[in-house]
Amino acid sequence: MSAAPGPEILAAFEAAKGFMPTDEGLALYAAAVRAGRLGLPLLEVGTYCGRSTILLADAARRAGVTALTVDHHRGSEEQQPGWDYHDPGTVDPELGLMDTLPTFRRTLHRAGLEEHVVALVGRSPQVAKVWNAPLGLVFVDGGHTDEHATADYEGWAPRVAGGGLLVVHDVFPDPVDEFTGQAPYRVYLRALASGAFTEEPATGSLRVLRRTGAGI
Repeated sequence: MSAAPGPEILAAFEAAKGFMPTDEGLALYAAAVRAGRLGLPLLEVGTYCGRSTILLADAARRAGVTALTVDHHRGSEEQQPGWDYHDPGTVDPELGLMDTLPTFRRTLHRAGLEEHVVALVGRSPQVAKVWNAPLGLVFVDGGHTDEHATADYEGWAPRVAGGGLLVVHDVFPDPVDEFTGQAPYRVYLRALASGAFTEEPATGSLRVLRRTGAGI
């Protein structure tokens, strides 16, 4: 039977700003609990306001490890003014730029999970260059262009330990989803083609891959 978050954690997840559906969140949580058994940190790329971070943090707390979350907090390309996913409430009124960091911190505080998370504030490729330790889970949910999704994969997939999980969000095979899901789909295909990962059951647009090989 898959692990599930307690009602207070699920309520905090559903109350937080973000776009992940509940069924995919539950699948992510179950994957994070499994990966936590390796005794290694759980990392996500793409924090936004902390909706999925709540689940990773609770799974990390349960396993006695740390959740790490990487984001520059200036918003991905689809969250800028003029786009459907733009939220004016996440704009810094002084600078006029996206700044989701304050909302993220409030999200974690309300969920009582601050001490279980390390927020790495910076661009994913830059952070990946200085991170050399193995990870039990890498959750890729950052930018949705080929440039950003590929950089996230190349920077972080090699850090997934043997038996660990690579989880990719917003995988949409249909070409009609070119802007929102084709870049993650191509990353997912690349991971499978590498021979380093074996696919586990999918939920919605969430793909879970286990590290079973050496090459990436």
